[in-house]
Amino acid sequence: MNKPLRRIAIFCGLLVLALLIRDNYLQYVEAGQLASNKDNRRVSIERYANPRGDIIVDGNPITGSVESTGRQFKYKRTYKDGPMWAPVTGYSSQAFDGSQLEKIDDGILTGNDDRLFFRNTLDMITGKTKQGGNVVTTLNAAAQKAAYSGLAKQGGKGAVVALDPSTGKILALASYPSYDPSSFAGDRNSDAKAWNDLKSNKAEPMLNRALRETYPPGSTFKVVTAAAALENGLYKSADEQTDSPLPWIMPGTTTPLKNEGNIPCKNATLREALRWSCNSVFGKIGSDLGNEKMLDEAKKFGFDSEQFTPVRSNASVFSDNMNHSQTALSSIGQFNTAATPLQMAMVASAVANDGKLMKPYMVDKLQSSNVDTVEQTEPQEMSRPLTSANAQVLQDMMQTVVDKGTGTNAKIPGVMVGGKTGTAQHGVANSANPYAWFISYAKLPDGSSPVAVAVVIEDESANRDDISGGGLAAPIAKNVMQAVIQSKK
Repeated sequence: MNKPLRRIAIFCGLLVLALLIRDNYLQYVEAGQLASNKDNRRVSIERYANPRGDIIVDGNPITGSVESTGRQFKYKRTYKDGPMWAPVTGYSSQAFDGSQLEKIDDGILTGNDDRLFFRNTLDMITGKTKQGGNVVTTLNAAAQKAAYSGLAKQGGKGAVVALDPSTGKILALASYPSYDPSSFAGDRNSDAKAWNDLKSNKAEPMLNRALRETYPPGSTFKVVTAAAALENGLYKSADEQTDSPLPWIMPGTTTPLKNEGNIPCKNATLREALRWSCNSVFGKIGSDLGNEKMLDEAKKFGFDSEQFTPVRSNASVFSDNMNHSQTALSSIGQFNTAATPLQMAMVASAVANDGKLMKPYMVDKLQSSNVDTVEQTEPQEMSRPLTSANAQVLQDMMQTVVDKGTGTNAKIPGVMVGGKTGTAQHGVANSANPYAWFISYAKLPDGSSPVAVAVVIEDESANRDDISGGGLAAPIAKNVMQAVIQSKK
């Protein structure tokens, strides 16, 4: 071969080598990045080329797929009782991507997850169309309906979370107002208006208030403060008198920490202080223990950490570096203290479960298209905020609140119910309507505790004097607990 031809051959060989290197780089190094690129239309087209698998509650699908009228996408997502389940499912949209379980478990639902490789290979050999797998949730349909219908009947805004204390399974996760994910599941041409209307709605129907909104928990936080008092040996029983003068002046100030009305809080026992919701007693407990001990107890309940259910929940807040007066206010659920409804359900759950806090989760298992289990979630202990003995003391105190205190609207015949009400102030100089809270758990005659609940109501149109945790939130919690109990019979 003469020299010019040799040079051309070498040059062509180098070009082919460069092409092979680039091709392999794209396929094996950049494949993941290109596949997840929002501008890669082929990924979205493939996602909706076949019916998605379903999200399952109590053995029944709450999602579906129908043939799309669009030119590029063959199928689009549908939802049954979409607004009720939206805080659980999230959405899957041809135009606007996805969220929550629809997004987190997209690989299973589309059938593209690597764990479905063997199933997909068999389907390809047999000529069967590729199908998505299923996401089986821990949710209880009756409890979810009770939660959502209760919030809708009340109006305003709010959220409910119900947990199984013994496992951490999420039984209900409701947020109101809500939205129908079906309304924008199609392409941009047909569904952009529905999407834009939801995004511009001042009531924020797409906000998952159960997981993503933190509220001042008000007096429901006194359960945490009572736990801290017992765990640190400040008081050893429910019926020991506390060192609680009236009025109690907050340290470093001339300001008394006031109670609501003329209630018997002077040197009250822990039981009576929780029953009457004495600010002076629990504020002084927080101040006496100090910021460090209060913060340590709050963290054991899950404060200051995000939770992944697997949907992310905002971190609830109990601050550090507070003086004694700030700690006092924080210990009655005010000042900087803020909590998600999930967090306060976790507090009630830990007390009900004899001091053991289980990690909350909403996905029981992932399945292939032929319902083989791909992944199973196992209950996991998260922490122990209380000893068993102290938890039982606190249970006894919370049952007094429901039997003859501020939580009587949560009573269930034949069932032991423990609870705590809360009316949390907010706004400039507490000018806005307060939030109404109720946390509770139910215990059956056999000693088991099938459910713990947290309810929060924010109603800007309600008469301020009519807002209370016992009046607005407790009846919803009662209905959710009853729904869970009935479903177990």
